[in-house]
Amino acid sequence: MQESIKTQQSEELDELDASILRYLEWHGRATNYEVGEAVGLSASAASRRIQTLESAGAIRGYRAQVDDRLLGKRMTVYIRVTLERQSAPVLSAFEAAVRHCKEIVSCHLMAGQYDYMLVARVAGIEDYGRLHQNDLSRLPGVTRLETSFALRDVLDGSRL
Repeated sequence: MQESIKTQQSEELDELDASILRYLEWHGRATNYEVGEAVGLSASAASRRIQTLESAGAIRGYRAQVDDRLLGKRMTVYIRVTLERQSAPVLSAFEAAVRHCKEIVSCHLMAGQYDYMLVARVAGIEDYGRLHQNDLSRLPGVTRLETSFALRDVLDGSRL
Protein backbone atom coordinates (compact mmCIF):
# COMPACT_ATOMS: atom_id res chain seq x y z
CA MET A 1 0.00 0.00 0.00
CA GLN A 2 1.37 3.40 -0.94
CA GLU A 3 0.95 6.06 1.77
CA SER A 4 -0.41 9.43 0.71
CA ILE A 5 2.21 11.58 2.44
CA LYS A 6 5.80 11.10 1.33
CA THR A 7 7.84 14.04 2.71
CA GLN A 8 7.60 16.95 5.09
CA GLN A 9 7.32 19.26 2.07
CA SER A 10 4.20 17.51 0.80
CA GLU A 11 0.99 19.37 1.62
CA GLU A 12 -1.40 17.02 -0.18
CA LEU A 13 -3.53 14.74 1.96
CA ASP A 14 -6.01 12.20 0.80
CA GLU A 15 -9.41 12.10 2.48
CA LEU A 16 -8.43 9.31 4.89
CA ASP A 17 -5.38 11.22 6.11
CA ALA A 18 -7.47 14.38 6.53
CA SER A 19 -10.08 12.39 8.48
CA ILE A 20 -7.41 10.93 10.75
CA LEU A 21 -5.97 14.39 11.44
CA ARG A 22 -9.41 15.82 12.21
CA TYR A 23 -10.16 12.94 14.56
CA LEU A 24 -6.81 13.21 16.36
CA GLU A 25 -7.26 16.96 16.81
CA TRP A 26 -10.14 16.23 19.15
CA HIS A 27 -9.10 12.78 20.40
CA GLY A 28 -5.32 12.92 20.75
CA ARG A 29 -5.20 9.96 23.12
CA ALA A 30 -7.27 7.70 20.89
CA THR A 31 -6.00 4.19 20.26
CA ASN A 32 -5.24 3.00 16.75
CA TYR A 33 -8.38 0.90 16.99
CA GLU A 34 -10.51 3.97 17.85
CA VAL A 35 -8.98 6.02 15.03
CA GLY A 36 -9.53 3.16 12.61
CA GLU A 37 -13.16 2.77 13.69
CA ALA A 38 -13.75 6.49 13.23
CA VAL A 39 -12.33 6.61 9.70
CA GLY A 40 -13.14 3.14 8.40
CA LEU A 41 -9.74 1.43 8.67
CA SER A 42 -8.34 -1.48 10.62
CA ALA A 43 -6.21 -0.65 13.64
CA SER A 44 -3.03 -1.70 11.83
CA ALA A 45 -3.85 0.42 8.75
CA ALA A 46 -4.66 3.38 10.99
CA SER A 47 -1.38 2.87 12.82
CA ARG A 48 0.60 2.87 9.55
CA ARG A 49 -1.15 6.04 8.38
CA ILE A 50 -0.55 7.77 11.72
CA GLN A 51 3.14 6.83 11.67
CA THR A 52 3.44 8.21 8.14
CA LEU A 53 1.68 11.44 9.15
CA GLU A 54 4.03 11.78 12.13
CA SER A 55 7.13 11.14 9.98
CA ALA A 56 5.96 13.68 7.41
CA GLY A 57 5.46 16.33 10.07
CA ALA A 58 1.69 16.53 9.59
CA ILE A 59 1.33 15.56 13.26
CA ARG A 60 3.71 17.79 15.21
CA GLY A 61 3.14 16.19 18.58
CA TYR A 62 0.64 15.31 21.25
CA ARG A 63 -0.10 17.39 24.31
CA ALA A 64 -2.59 17.86 27.08
CA GLN A 65 -5.01 20.78 26.80
CA VAL A 66 -4.75 22.17 30.31
CA ASP A 67 -7.35 24.54 31.74
CA ASP A 68 -5.15 27.59 32.47
CA ARG A 69 -7.66 28.78 35.07
CA LEU A 70 -6.73 25.84 37.30
CA LEU A 71 -3.14 27.10 37.16
CA GLY A 72 -4.21 30.60 38.15
CA LYS A 73 -4.12 32.04 34.61
CA ARG A 74 -7.65 33.46 34.44
CA MET A 75 -7.22 36.30 31.94
CA THR A 76 -6.67 36.18 28.18
CA VAL A 77 -4.84 39.20 26.79
CA TYR A 78 -4.43 40.24 23.15
CA ILE A 79 -1.43 42.43 22.42
CA ARG A 80 -0.99 44.16 19.07
CA VAL A 81 2.65 45.02 18.43
CA THR A 82 4.12 47.62 16.10
CA LEU A 83 7.82 47.40 15.32
CA GLU A 84 10.17 50.19 14.34
CA ARG A 85 10.61 48.50 10.93
CA GLN A 86 10.00 45.15 9.30
CA SER A 87 13.54 44.29 8.32
CA ALA A 88 14.65 40.67 8.63
CA PRO A 89 17.01 41.36 11.59
CA VAL A 90 14.28 43.22 13.54
CA LEU A 91 11.70 40.49 12.88
CA SER A 92 14.16 37.74 13.83
CA ALA A 93 15.24 39.49 17.03
CA PHE A 94 11.62 40.09 18.07
CA GLU A 95 10.57 36.50 17.34
CA ALA A 96 13.54 35.05 19.21
CA ALA A 97 12.83 37.21 22.26
CA VAL A 98 9.08 36.56 22.36
CA ARG A 99 9.72 32.79 22.47
CA HIS A 100 11.18 33.30 25.97
CA CYS A 101 8.02 34.92 27.40
CA LYS A 102 6.26 32.01 29.09
CA GLU A 103 2.93 33.86 29.39
CA ILE A 104 2.72 34.31 25.60
CA VAL A 105 0.74 31.37 24.24
CA SER A 106 0.75 32.43 20.59
CA CYS A 107 2.48 34.93 18.33
CA HIS A 108 1.45 35.76 14.78
CA LEU A 109 3.12 37.94 12.15
CA MET A 110 0.27 40.01 10.74
CA ALA A 111 -0.60 41.81 7.53
CA GLY A 112 -2.32 45.13 8.07
CA GLN A 113 -2.11 47.79 10.73
CA TYR A 114 0.02 45.86 13.25
CA ASP A 115 3.14 43.78 12.84
CA TYR A 116 2.37 41.04 15.39
CA MET A 117 -0.56 39.77 17.40
CA LEU A 118 0.34 38.13 20.70
CA VAL A 119 -1.99 36.17 22.95
CA ALA A 120 -1.07 35.87 26.62
CA ARG A 121 -2.62 34.09 29.58
CA VAL A 122 -2.10 35.83 32.93
CA ALA A 123 -3.49 35.62 36.45
CA GLY A 124 -4.95 39.12 36.37
CA ILE A 125 -4.28 42.77 35.71
CA GLU A 126 -1.35 42.92 38.14
CA ASP A 127 0.25 39.92 36.46
CA TYR A 128 -0.22 41.60 33.09
CA GLY A 129 1.37 44.77 34.49
CA ARG A 130 4.42 42.73 35.46
CA LEU A 131 4.53 41.05 32.04
CA HIS A 132 4.27 44.44 30.32
CA GLN A 133 6.97 46.08 32.43
CA ASN A 134 9.45 43.20 32.59
CA ASP A 135 9.01 41.54 29.21
CA LEU A 136 6.81 43.19 26.58
CA SER A 137 8.23 46.69 26.88
CA ARG A 138 11.74 45.23 26.53
CA LEU A 139 11.13 43.23 23.36
CA PRO A 140 13.53 44.36 20.61
CA GLY A 141 12.26 46.74 17.96
CA VAL A 142 8.91 47.49 19.63
CA THR A 143 7.57 51.03 19.19
CA ARG A 144 3.94 50.45 20.23
CA LEU A 145 1.92 47.94 22.23
CA GLU A 146 -1.87 48.00 22.21
CA THR A 147 -3.62 45.65 24.61
CA SER A 148 -7.15 44.27 24.86
CA PHE A 149 -8.50 42.03 27.61
CA ALA A 150 -10.99 39.27 26.91
CA LEU A 151 -14.14 39.50 29.01
CA ARG A 152 -14.99 35.85 28.41
CA ASP A 153 -13.50 33.02 26.38
CA VAL A 154 -16.22 31.76 24.04
CA LEU A 155 -14.06 29.52 21.82
CA ASP A 156 -10.59 29.21 23.30
CA GLY A 157 -8.49 28.11 20.33
CA SER A 158 -8.07 24.51 21.46
CA ARG A 159 -9.09 23.46 17.94
CA LEU A 160 -6.03 25.15 16.42
